[in-house]
Parts: sequence; C-alpha cells; structure tokens
Amino acid sequence: MKRFLFNAFIGTLASQLLASCALRATLGDDAIRNHLRNKKSVSVLFIGNSLSFGLPRELEKIARENGVKINAILQAHSGWSLARHARNTETLQVLRGRPWDIVVLQEQSRIPSQPINRRTHMVPAVILLAREARAIGAMPVLYQTWGYRDGDKKRFNDDFFAMSQRLRKGYHVAARIEALPIVPVGEAWESEMTMGRGAHLFLTDGLHPSRNGVRLNAQVFYKAFFAR
Repeated sequence: MKRFLFNAFIGTLASQLLASCALRATLGDDAIRNHLRNKKSVSVLFIGNSLSFGLPRELEKIARENGVKINAILQAHSGWSLARHARNTETLQVLRGRPWDIVVLQEQSRIPSQPINRRTHMVPAVILLAREARAIGAMPVLYQTWGYRDGDKKRFNDDFFAMSQRLRKGYHVAARIEALPIVPVGEAWESEMTMGRGAHLFLTDGLHPSRNGVRLNAQVFYKAFFAR
C-alpha cells in the first residue's frame, strides 16, 4: 500500500512539474567548484547502485595523491533505482544525518534512456532527493553513467554508443528540471571507446566497471570537483 501511494504521488508530481514548469538550465562544473572553494575537506555522499561500487574509495585515493581530503560515503545496493532510494528510510536517514557538501545521484542503468520510465520514476526521485540535499546545505549532482559494452540487449541492433547517447540525453533532461550539475563519466567512456581503449573499462559482464573503469570514473569526479 505504501509503495502504491508513493508511486501515485510520484506520477502526479512528475506530470505537474513537466506540464507547468519550464526546464531550467543545467549547471556546469564551475558551480561544483565554486561550492567547494576554500573547503579544507569535502564530504560526499554517493546514492546509487553497483555502478558506484568502489568509486568513493578510489576518489578518496586520488584526492590524497593530490593533497586534498575527501570523505566519501556510499549508500548503494545492486540494481536499485533512485525511486527506490527516495522511499527508503535508511537512505533518507543517511542523507539527513550529516552536513554533506556534495550528494551524488546515480540512476539505474536503463531508466535515463527510457523516456516513460525517466519521466515517471527518475525525474520525481531526482527532485525529491535533490531538495533533501539542498535542505541540509549540500549540492546535488548527477552521475552520468555509460552504455553497456554491447548495447541494451532489449533493443534491436543496439550498441554502446547508441545507448550511451540515450543515457546522456536522459541525464540532461533530468538535470534541467532541478538545474543540477552533471558529472559526465559516460562521456569519458565514450572517448575511450572511440579511441579503441574501452574494452579494459568493463568487467566480463559488459556492464560494470573494472578497476580501470573505477579509476577513470574517480578521475572524472575529481576533475569535476577541483579542475585538476
């Protein structure tokens, strides 16, 4: 019953927002860097699923290598969507539990590339979580992920680049609703794939990042945060 009520609320909220609100501009990296300027240490909460596994620790490592202190915490479960996090008591308690500087929102792989699911599930969850983050003084940002190595098998004749482009579009649509910055990890993967170096980024499942993939993801985040 609770899930039914939540889903009904989410659907109504999405329809109202998309019908009555003009899309606002997406913020760039400068907004993140300005938010973090002059901070001696940075606290980051990652909310997502298995595509975020390993990323907080690797980001902390890169920061240490550059003389920056980051405390990054992961709130993630395999296969979870942001809508599931938005109705999860534990996730909300972690989010509200301390004054985070940055809250990173990472959606389930396919949802941003599917217009209906994006509109009814992703966008309302992003709105709710982003506003929760802002309420404690944190900056919410979106973590743009990458296409599957062989594309989405549920789509005919799909490939990595087609799926990645759909994901990019989906994240930008969601970002404009709340004027959120995007950390364009998926675009870094596109560059590697274009140059023929993409195979080493994936685990054998063709979806999850290898150690090299996690390292690249952390590098993109570090650059987005500090431009170094």
